[in-house]
Amino acid sequence: MNVFEEFKWRGLIYDSTEGIDKILVKEKIAAYIGFDASAASLHAGNLIPIMGLVRMQQYGHTPIPVVGGGTSLIGDPGGKSTERPLMSKEEIEANAEGIRSQLGRFLDFDSKTNPAIMVNNADWLCTINLTDFLRDIGKHFSIGSMLAKESVSARLERDGISFTEFSYMLLQAYDFLNLYEKYNCVLQMGASDQWGNITAGIDLIRRLHGPGAHALVFPLLTTSGGDKYGKTEKGAVWLDAELTSPYRFYQFWINTEDSEVIKLLKFYTLLSRQEIEELAEAIKTEPEKREAQIKLAQDVTRRVHGDEALKKAEHASRILFGEQVSNLNLSDLLDIFAEAPSARMGKSQFQGEGMPLTELAASSGIVKSKGEARRIIEGGGLYLQNIRITDPKQKVPLENAIEGQAFVLRKGQKDYCLVRVSE
Repeated sequence: MNVFEEFKWRGLIYDSTEGIDKILVKEKIAAYIGFDASAASLHAGNLIPIMGLVRMQQYGHTPIPVVGGGTSLIGDPGGKSTERPLMSKEEIEANAEGIRSQLGRFLDFDSKTNPAIMVNNADWLCTINLTDFLRDIGKHFSIGSMLAKESVSARLERDGISFTEFSYMLLQAYDFLNLYEKYNCVLQMGASDQWGNITAGIDLIRRLHGPGAHALVFPLLTTSGGDKYGKTEKGAVWLDAELTSPYRFYQFWINTEDSEVIKLLKFYTLLSRQEIEELAEAIKTEPEKREAQIKLAQDVTRRVHGDEALKKAEHASRILFGEQVSNLNLSDLLDIFAEAPSARMGKSQFQGEGMPLTELAASSGIVKSKGEARRIIEGGGLYLQNIRITDPKQKVPLENAIEGQAFVLRKGQKDYCLVRVSE
């Protein structure tokens, strides 16, 4: 199998230029994808193009990730309803450094045969003379063809577009030209909404060097609500552990619907066709085991955050199914139960032997009264730190709190309450 067939069976080819399938069979080429640097981190939606480069390298081609330190100063109008605020050069440079580090987790830059090459387009976009750019590059673009591009026409129909963002297409085309001339890069890949910008680069190269440049774009994955994939109600699912914890990252994938998980396994993992087909069969025969979701969450979390972070995320996930919380630190505990009901108690309420558990349960709101707490304990349905309580008279000393600051109460199987202890 070659990389084009690999992309095809995974459902990753939305469109491509004629002949690229034959080139990818006969030749080893260089291919690039640009990554916007307007945020401090890449997000889950970026993983499809990243894995596109990973697969190219896997099949012997040379991947070139391009960090958009230059283009991010301008802003891509595609997919935006309004023009975004301009960021400072210092902000963009800091973001670009973080993104370079994240991309380094996926690609082999030390390969003896086809090492990945990482570049920042600020190196050429921020140094070119404006009049030279307009003479050498701008003259090859007609206003009519630019207005016909979807990324531009859609904005014009809504709120209009500034010359700054209108010029973005020329900058991306110039990227492709630079990479073509310096690295013999003949293929640009990206999401389907980048087709207009990519073909603009192909046209520029054709005018200056003749035919030879190509495009291949992936489907733009969206949620059921129509938003770009990789976002939740709380915002983007970031690859930076400081912005989205490994636990929340793991939970994002493990909560995938049965109807979507096979597609995501094809897009986001390197699992073979046979492995994915077996997981598809498991969904039909034993959906309650959620084997496909677990495999997806494990594979993506390991690739992004490493084995140790995956182990911690899996442990944190098991807490919700009854594993004891005693060996968790406070930060992980707060992350796991961030969306659970919570209550606050003062330290003084735990003086001496501690607060009676029935009082703690009633005060937290997980039960309506001390009497109800007593009945639930006698029925074996109340848990403290995920340990079943059998004595209705049990008291809760502060020393049993996680780092002296938190208790986890559970009623039945899934009804949790996080109790925070303060001064």
